[in-house]
Amino acid sequence: MKSALYRGTVRHRRRGPVAHALQVELFMLYMDLAELPQLFDGRWLWSARRAAPAWFRRADYLGDAAVPLDAAVRDLVEARTGRRPDGPIHLLTHLRYWGFVMNPVSFYYCFDAAGARVETIVADITNTPWKERFAYVLDASRAEHQSVGGTQRFRFDKQFHVSPFLPMDHQYVWHFSPPGDRLLVHMQNLQHGAKEFDATLALRREPITGPSLARALALHPWMTATVGLSIYWNAFRLWLKRTPYVPHPSTHDSHALS
Repeated sequence: MKSALYRGTVRHRRRGPVAHALQVELFMLYMDLAELPQLFDGRWLWSARRAAPAWFRRADYLGDAAVPLDAAVRDLVEARTGRRPDGPIHLLTHLRYWGFVMNPVSFYYCFDAAGARVETIVADITNTPWKERFAYVLDASRAEHQSVGGTQRFRFDKQFHVSPFLPMDHQYVWHFSPPGDRLLVHMQNLQHGAKEFDATLALRREPITGPSLARALALHPWMTATVGLSIYWNAFRLWLKRTPYVPHPSTHDSHALS
């Protein structure tokens, strides 16, 4: 089995114009798309075939629900880069728990044919409360830097409105470690070269077993609801701190989104 469970924390830090920070414990599923839907067969609380307390529902993810997710990711990467992935694709995400799903970002790791090296990363982002979706396709051959250990760094302009407290005139610097015993994603928002915000996802890998899945669900039974509540609660705290509000670009610039 190539799929796994990852547990750890996500931390957000805002430096300006109002300082603010949060940290949330979480777990995420890291699934080889080739192992679906069989991955959760025989596990009563988990399924990729039917509604369940922990449910992988195809319609919650990238592309047309009538198209297999694996094919939808390959189609997108080919359209953006001109090269169709020919290796395994692994998805780091939240499932739908007790009927509720909340995925601020899901990551698709597209490997080479040998399954040894990440060639492309797709960051599929949804924004709250607008429920829009946008995918950044990050080609390793165009990375700003790639370390000997495989960590990739990308720098690019922000193209999608996410937070009502962060403007569009930002540049992103994103770091991705190769998914192994540990997995790290670090994202920075730069405005005119100065760091305004960063987010760090730091996870440790566990095998998918009956006990590991049961423990994850017992410790975080409302995982996605907790994520959603955290987003709204921290937005309220930012409002209390009088953080400047940034309206959705569509309200004043119909060309701001691509």
